[in-house]
Amino acid sequence: MIIYHKISDIINICHEQNLKFWEVVILGDMDERMVMRSESYETMKEMYMAMKNADENYDKNLKSPSNKAGGDGEKMRIYNTTGKNLCSSFTGLVMEKAIKMGESNACMKRIVAAPTAGACGVIPAVLLSYQEKFNENIDRMVESMFVAAGIGKVIAENAYIAGASGGCQAEIGTASAMASGALAYLQGADEETIANAMAFALKNMLGLACDPVGGLVEVPCIKRNVAGAVNAISSAQIAMAGIKSAITPDDVIDSMRRIGDSLPKCLKETSEGGLATSKSAQDYYS
Repeated sequence: MIIYHKISDIINICHEQNLKFWEVVILGDMDERMVMRSESYETMKEMYMAMKNADENYDKNLKSPSNKAGGDGEKMRIYNTTGKNLCSSFTGLVMEKAIKMGESNACMKRIVAAPTAGACGVIPAVLLSYQEKFNENIDRMVESMFVAAGIGKVIAENAYIAGASGGCQAEIGTASAMASGALAYLQGADEETIANAMAFALKNMLGLACDPVGGLVEVPCIKRNVAGAVNAISSAQIAMAGIKSAITPDDVIDSMRRIGDSLPKCLKETSEGGLATSKSAQDYYS
């Protein structure tokens, strides 16, 4: 039976049983849910395809019930076509897809909570853009989803994935860590490099407040999906260069939990602090 509670557990199982990171996760899912390998794989494939469908069905004309969110993804697409985006074409596409997915969530479209609805744009932005740019086959994409899922499972068990519990570091931070590890895997990383990629990504998001303006998952949530996605890319590249995190992945996760516990209630999805109480915020939804 495959059981893991920490990132170090996954790495140790990889070494002991000569398995890849994603294989440990799928085997763990099979044992936990008592399903066949094919069923576990198909479930993950369905989630990836749901992300793909959500991206393809983005409606630039759709507005959220507040009438404040919608259309920015199209603006990002148009800007990317001008060639003025200083980022690479890959990163520019990631930024575009992250906004589109975040807006689709605000507009009540079907998305995949990855790991939450508020952070739904990070993982699909990175993975869908990778497949589109590098023509990766579907099996590898599903495998990368298992890598992301394993990271998310460990964070959820040892810290938080909800803004109401740990601040936005728990939502966008977790999504960024999951995406970074998945991207590193797609680039050929071993399990240690995957772990370093997720550690870098989560470290960069520690302490991030959850302060939604007007109590809606729109401002600053949608644009933070972009920040989380770009952070995932840079973190994966640092790890791929052979740079190792001075803080172990499990210690980073533990730190996120302790920081989340220290955050005041007003910075944990209550809209009673941070950006939510600024004059601009009050004027925006008035």
